Amino acid sequence: MTILICEDEEIMLTALAFRIRRQGFEVITAEDGREAMKKIEEHKPDIIVTDIMMPHLSGIQLLETMREEMNSEVPIIIISALEREETILETFRKGANDFIAKPFKPNELILRIKKIIQEKNLS
Repeated sequence: MTILICEDEEIMLTALAFRIRRQGFEVITAEDGREAMKKIEEHKPDIIVTDIMMPHLSGIQLLETMREEMNSEVPIIIISALEREETILETFRKGANDFIAKPFKPNELILRIKKIIQEKNLS
């Protein structure tokens, strides 16, 4: 099970990757949306966790590209400090599987990843 984490804050990226690896998942990281797209094409992750606010390609643009251009159903969890209701609704309208507002505890993200795996029978 491979999880791509796309986050431009290095400390957050490192912490999430560490915690998720400890759960036995393979983790790929990207620091911006352009790098994330490259890694998606190279590694074909099973789940994507992405921040909304990133350089080069936002999390919403990444989501749109995955759903509309690539016709991909890979589960995508959006993480963001933007808690505005319209932002959350927009991510779901565009095909996000889940949304987590920052700050959050890494265990919450891990539980949501496991829930998606169970729902989608990805294991």
